[in-house]
Amino acid sequence: MRDIFIAALIGYLLGNIQAGYLLGKLLKKVDIRTLGQGNAGASNAVESLGWKFGVLVALIDILKGVAAILLVKSMFSVGFNKEGALLLYTAGYFAILGHIYPFYMKFKGGKGTATLIGILLGMNPVYGIIAMFILAGVTFATDYIAIGTLSLLFYILFMTIFKDLGLWPVMFTLAGGLLSIWLHLPNFRRIQNGQETRLSKVLHRKKEAK
Repeated sequence: MRDIFIAALIGYLLGNIQAGYLLGKLLKKVDIRTLGQGNAGASNAVESLGWKFGVLVALIDILKGVAAILLVKSMFSVGFNKEGALLLYTAGYFAILGHIYPFYMKFKGGKGTATLIGILLGMNPVYGIIAMFILAGVTFATDYIAIGTLSLLFYILFMTIFKDLGLWPVMFTLAGGLLSIWLHLPNFRRIQNGQETRLSKVLHRKKEAK
């Protein structure tokens, strides 16, 4: 139980490193949560402050996910297997919670997609790279980040079940996936109503509306 608590604490504290908010204040003199979709995540950074700024935010958010997993791996000498999965998924889940609900920002952060990629890279680089291709491929194919994120969630659930890592990793995956879907519900509604910002618009590409 003590190890689980420590893994959760490591994940949550690293998740609290809010690149979008901190870099927005430092470089742009704005609170990114007052712009665009109203959150501190990488996708809102891309939409509100440009793709270069957004990529920088995404990289830092990815790195903190990687760091949370690698730190727990090193501290407890565990790997990405059935024996180590509980600690790794605990750290990963709480890193997502830390990103979404940072204590020093009145619990108003981002949505956790980039951090989720980092968590997967930390657990297993191959699965993490596959996740990046799925997210990027579906996002560019549909022109919507939210749909790319949804495909990523299904991939993670499939991978967790396929690896037979035990009940708790599946439960953490389901809980995190449902939380992400709930946070993206406004995006899905805007997509349905034709009001969601397309990725091509953010990247200054013209794409015929379907």
